[in-house]
Amino acid sequence: MTESATRIREFKMPDVGEGLTEAEILKWYVQAGDTVTDGQVVCEVETAKAAVELPIPFNGAVHELRFAEGTTVDVGTAIIAVDTDPSAGPLGGEGGAEAAPPAGAPVGGAEGEGETAEAGEGEKRQPVLVGYGVAESSTKRRPRKGQPAPDAARNGDGGTQPVREAVQESVQGAVQGELNGHRGDAGHAAATSGAAPAPGTGTPGRPLAKPPVRKLAKDLGIDLATVVPTGPDGVITREDVHAAAAPAAARVPAPAAPAPPAAPPAPARTDTTAGTAAGAGERETRIPVRGVRKATAQAMVGSAFTAPHVTEFVTVDVTRTMKLVRELKQDPDMRGLRINPLLLVAKAFLVSLRRHPEANAAWDEENQEIVQKHYVNLGIAAATPRGLIVPNIKDAHAKTLPELAEALAELVSTAREGKTSPAAMQGGTVTITNVGVFGVDTGTPILNPGESAILAFGQVRQQPWVHKGKVKPRDVTTLALAFDHRLIDGELGSKVLADVAAVLEHPKRLMTWT
Repeated sequence: MTESATRIREFKMPDVGEGLTEAEILKWYVQAGDTVTDGQVVCEVETAKAAVELPIPFNGAVHELRFAEGTTVDVGTAIIAVDTDPSAGPLGGEGGAEAAPPAGAPVGGAEGEGETAEAGEGEKRQPVLVGYGVAESSTKRRPRKGQPAPDAARNGDGGTQPVREAVQESVQGAVQGELNGHRGDAGHAAATSGAAPAPGTGTPGRPLAKPPVRKLAKDLGIDLATVVPTGPDGVITREDVHAAAAPAAARVPAPAAPAPPAAPPAPARTDTTAGTAAGAGERETRIPVRGVRKATAQAMVGSAFTAPHVTEFVTVDVTRTMKLVRELKQDPDMRGLRINPLLLVAKAFLVSLRRHPEANAAWDEENQEIVQKHYVNLGIAAATPRGLIVPNIKDAHAKTLPELAEALAELVSTAREGKTSPAAMQGGTVTITNVGVFGVDTGTPILNPGESAILAFGQVRQQPWVHKGKVKPRDVTTLALAFDHRLIDGELGSKVLADVAAVLEHPKRLMTWT
């Protein structure tokens, strides 16, 4: 085992959620050469559920960052390499790759394969790139069709090598040369011994040239048959093509044909996730959909076309609830807690579900069963810079009002910071979405997948309202309850919504109904 193999340890992208297959690298906190310790956070990644910080599980110095920020990486792929023994000195070959051969030493070329005229009888070629093997057969260039091989000529045999083997050898040599970093034929000439044939003595038929050289000639409009090769074995090089193109460019060009009308410029692609603002005159901006936003879009489409949605509305006078909110803010027992109308809406929803437990259920498609839940994991839809997420308060039904206020405040602040864990967004049973904070009266929300209902809480505004036989300004809001009609029929849905409204209209029912 090499020194590199024992010192370099790779940290692979973990499955930070349940069954997630990929994550996007949002930010690196370390760079190559930095010292890291076990448990140190090295990067932040975004999955389809949340943004998560990843700690490194060993000590050492960062040897290599395998992916740049903004790259989506499959779970199980190594993202960072760490040298666990940096005090031992620099690694040979930089991370396990074979060291480059000394100057003048033969290396694997594209055509001649880097072998001298006499070597190769008792030696095997050595791999020059990690992960790529070498052929065991002779690496001498095979003759073109119609030209006898050197050995055959010496033995008096005028036969030729099969065309298929010649093509395979040529392709293999070209690929190996490109992978080893040879550009054009300069590297090939340095790696191949023996004098090049005189110009113009190439074999008849198709001119010899690598695919990049052929493309260059095509782009410049040069016929390779007219190019004089100067490369080894009669191979046409880039320099040959440019040399042939120079006289052609010097000639007086023929009158050019009228240019076709210019096509309208393509719409600019602006990646707003990278912070690039649209310039003046740009008519479109394209935003890559990935991470949380992509997962949300897929979940909403699946929910909308799987669960039959029904939405009901009710407008209610919440003046007494708003008065209770003001009183609770002055209550010593609630000091330090975040008290707002959403807290009492959540409590009213929990009271209603306690009175109608059959509404707190899920649909088991595989077994064709309704699964009634005896607990409430209350989801709160939260808008974040990375998209909409729905973390939930576990066992919200068992919490007192102060406990619910504390859990709700922690949930919202964590979501805004982008630190919500995947576990916090799993297992929800029902959800509340507070659209009132945006000045919206109500809406028709889509169910969070796997849940039975979602309650939309609209803006509380002063409106003229008939109270005790007189028209007075009152605090009024509109509630909308969307539910899965497979689980909740119209009667049950109406009762759940009506009970929520009744508690908000007369909040003393928080005590009488529990």
